[in-house]
Amino acid sequence: MLEPLAGVTVVVPVGPGDRLSRQLREQLSQLPTRAHVVVVGCDPPPTDQVQAAEARGRASTGGPAGPRWQMFQSPTGRSLQQNEGAAAARSDWLWFLHADAALAPETLPALARFVAEGRSALGYFDLRFLGDGPALVHLNAVGVWLRSRALGLPFGDQGFVLPRRLFAAVGGFDPATTRGEDHQLVWRVRRAGAPVVAIGAPLYTSARRYASRGWVATTTGHVGETLRQAWRFSRPEHPR
Repeated sequence: MLEPLAGVTVVVPVGPGDRLSRQLREQLSQLPTRAHVVVVGCDPPPTDQVQAAEARGRASTGGPAGPRWQMFQSPTGRSLQQNEGAAAARSDWLWFLHADAALAPETLPALARFVAEGRSALGYFDLRFLGDGPALVHLNAVGVWLRSRALGLPFGDQGFVLPRRLFAAVGGFDPATTRGEDHQLVWRVRRAGAPVVAIGAPLYTSARRYASRGWVATTTGHVGETLRQAWRFSRPEHPR
């Protein structure tokens, strides 16, 4: 059922102060043997992150099933880290996941169906929030659904999936972009004539920022930043 995922490389950037969650490592261990997981930490990455990734790699490759894990270092910056992970891929498909992501039971089967179709498209998941934030984040999930489906603008915490050749054709993530690199990639894909497609399964993310900064401040900040990025990245003259 998950065999198409043998052709997928998962790229997980781990930023300063972040951790690759144990839950995500265990969920990704369900991938087929020939799948590839690349964890890209900052330069220098925290020691415990390196050890956790390497320990999971030894466990997954030492048995009859499970993906191959690798750990790389990169200068700080999600664009740089994700490009580093993509450069290490030898698979035909790239799946970019945030370190605080969590999979639903439907996530991997839906991804396998999408990959098996072989479309030259950018796929994304329907965002859901973990229970570590205020209840109002359910409204944000509805807003994300509307932004993604109606406007065709998913963001990186929705787990972008695309063929490696399409990623290369649009130039990958812009290393000069420190914020909104995911938003910019979507515009590049759209200008290249490739569709942006809902995979039709949930992907969970942490809501801790809404808890620490407050729901109103975080939500209004996200809306404002989205509008600024859309104005910037949608302009034809914006440099790649």
